[in-house]
Amino acid sequence: MNRRVRTLWSRHHAALRDPHRIIVQGPWDVDTDARLLQHHVRGDFWGAVEAAGGRLLISREYEHLLVALVVMRGRPRVSYMRLPHPSGMAVDPEGQRLHVASTRNPNMLFDLAPCRRFLKRRGAAAPRELETALLPVRCRYLPGALYIHDLARIGRRLFANAVASNAVIEIDEKGGFQPVWWPKSIDGKGGPRLDRNYLQLNSIAAGKTLADSFFTASVKAPVARRPGDPRFPVDGQGVVFSGRTRRAVVQGLTRPHSARLMRGRLFVANSGYGQVVEIRGGRSEEVARLPGWTRGLCGDGRLAFVGTSRVVPRFRRYAPGLDPRRCECGVHAVDLRTGRIVGSLLWPEGNQVFAAELAHGLDTIGFPFTARPSARRVERFFFLGL
Repeated sequence: MNRRVRTLWSRHHAALRDPHRIIVQGPWDVDTDARLLQHHVRGDFWGAVEAAGGRLLISREYEHLLVALVVMRGRPRVSYMRLPHPSGMAVDPEGQRLHVASTRNPNMLFDLAPCRRFLKRRGAAAPRELETALLPVRCRYLPGALYIHDLARIGRRLFANAVASNAVIEIDEKGGFQPVWWPKSIDGKGGPRLDRNYLQLNSIAAGKTLADSFFTASVKAPVARRPGDPRFPVDGQGVVFSGRTRRAVVQGLTRPHSARLMRGRLFVANSGYGQVVEIRGGRSEEVARLPGWTRGLCGDGRLAFVGTSRVVPRFRRYAPGLDPRRCECGVHAVDLRTGRIVGSLLWPEGNQVFAAELAHGLDTIGFPFTARPSARRVERFFFLGL
């Protein structure tokens, strides 16, 4: 990539590090460059989104962006919202909420909900195109030391990976959190080792209960080096833990992410080799190989949407199965029966995708903001009524 793009990405990485700026949510020291939203499509990507319900949400953590890819009445709509380093997402269709983890210091948990009505303004008509746009309705602050990654709703309860504690926490509706699950490998005489990140426990495949769920990590047990060290051993060391036994049920993965249960089948993004794999009988079987660091996975068991990211240069060793020069930032619709890529949406100047979620049951057209120049007038009325 050219120097301008590398400089832009470097700014994104350095942005929003001051806790005071996070607490007051500004002033921002990085703007959303419109070029980050420029995209091109290969194949029948929009047809795949429409067939899957028409609402696909993507978090792009390093660019501090949430992106909604929506098809309404046959027409695609791409919209976005800026949040600090968004990572995991979870949809609550019953409560009409989208939960988003914001992983800076402190960590934040945003709840977004579809707009339902407008304040009356004499002589002005409400912008109907934004009638169900997603807006933040609540923000909860949590310690940055948790290092939250994935989110999942199990029953009516919300859970998150507290990566820095090697544990899954339950987030209380009224505030606060409690560790509720961790691998057996961090048990010790004085209790579980929740003091720092040893395993990079980073995703939740949500079952009906915690015991029915699965969790991915970069290593099975603590080793001499810890995650974040470029020399941390990853090749073939990744595992999937069983919620019931707290032991690894499959090994041999490389930086696994985004574990998901789809129609009773367990899929994982094997990031370091750009794969989507299915876990069967204690083994991982390749379903598809994609052009980038695979992370962000959702679907219905027949069709999956998979995010791909570029390889962070400092962590080149974490991706032994990828050529960084060929990696693309985007999201791909994959036929899980054949491994064929049905279609892709690619951001040429994009960097990192973290999560992908289908917004089943969430009545929304996406976010208020689009990259269209003509949208500014509509957005002004939406927020100000002017």
